[in-house]
Amino acid sequence: MDRRQFLASTAGLALSGVAAPAIAQSRTKVRVGYLHTVAVDGQIWTGMDRGSFEKQGLDFELRQFNTGLEIFQALIGGSIDVLATGAAIASFPARGQGKVFLLNDIEVATAQLWVRPDMGVKSFADLKGKRIATTAGTTAHVFLDTALRANKIDPKEVELLNQSMPAAVTSFISGAVPAVALWVPFNITVRDKLPGAVKLSDASAYYPQAAIIGGWTASNDYYDGNKETLIKIIKGWADANDYIVANSTEAIEALQKKHYSQVPLSDIMEAFKAQKMFSSRDWVKYYSDGTVAKWLQQSTNFFMTNANVKDFTPVEKYFDPSLYLKAIG
Repeated sequence: MDRRQFLASTAGLALSGVAAPAIAQSRTKVRVGYLHTVAVDGQIWTGMDRGSFEKQGLDFELRQFNTGLEIFQALIGGSIDVLATGAAIASFPARGQGKVFLLNDIEVATAQLWVRPDMGVKSFADLKGKRIATTAGTTAHVFLDTALRANKIDPKEVELLNQSMPAAVTSFISGAVPAVALWVPFNITVRDKLPGAVKLSDASAYYPQAAIIGGWTASNDYYDGNKETLIKIIKGWADANDYIVANSTEAIEALQKKHYSQVPLSDIMEAFKAQKMFSSRDWVKYYSDGTVAKWLQQSTNFFMTNANVKDFTPVEKYFDPSLYLKAIG
C-alpha cells in the first residue's frame, strides 16, 4: 500500500466511525494495590482525576486493601503488579519480597497514641503493665515502639493486643484496653465517640530522627521486566504530587468530594496536615544523599527486630533510587 492508499483507507475508517489504529492510543495496563488513606492514595486519585497517569500511557487497574500485610500478600501472590502503602514498605522488601522504587511522603503525625485517663492512664509511665491495642507490623506499631523507647519504656513492659485497626479502636472505646496506637482517620472515631480520651503523642514528636515513610513497591518479577513502566508511574505521580503541593486546598477539596465523600472536609484536611509532602524536585536531594535510604533502614531495623529476623536484605538491595532520579533528576 502506497502513501495515498494508506491516507484514503484511514480517512474511510474515520468517516465510518471506526478509529484508525494509532500507537498513541495503546496504554500499558498496571494492576495497582493501595490503602485508602490520604497519605497513601492522595497522589493516586489526584493523578487519576488529572489524567496524569493516562498521559504517560498507563491504564491503572486499582484494588483497595485494608492493611500493609494484605496488600503485600497480594503482591507476593501475583494478583497485583505494584502497590502503595505505609511503613510496611520497609518490612516485606527486606525479606526479599518486592523492590521499593517511589516514596509518597513522611507520615509525620498520622500515627497517634490515645489513652483513657478514666482507666488510670494519663502518662507514658502509666502504660507499664497495661494492654495497648494496635495492628502489628503497621505504621502505628512502628510509631508505638519508637514512642515507648523514647519515654524509657521497654516495649516488653506493655502487652500488645494485635487486632485490625477497626477492632483495636472498638476495644479502646469499649474499655477493653486503656490505650490504642492508631493512624488517621481512626482518631476521628475516638474523638467523636470517646470525648474523655486523650491523645498522648503522635509521630511528629520523633521526626526527623525516626521518620515513618510510605510509598510504592513493585513485585520482584515486575521490577525486573518493567523498569520503563515504573519510570512512567513516577512521572505521572510527580505531576499529581506537585499539583497537591502547589494547590493544597483545591486538591484536598477535590479528593474529599470525589473519593472521601463520607468523611467531612475538615477531617480530611486534618489527615492531610498530618503528613509531610515534598515537591518532586525536592525529593531528588533526599534520594541522592542517602536520606531516604536511612529512613527506610530505620523502619526495616524495627520490623526485623520484632520478627526476630537476623539475616535480612539491606536497604541498598531492595530500594532503587535510580529510577526516580532518571525520571525526575
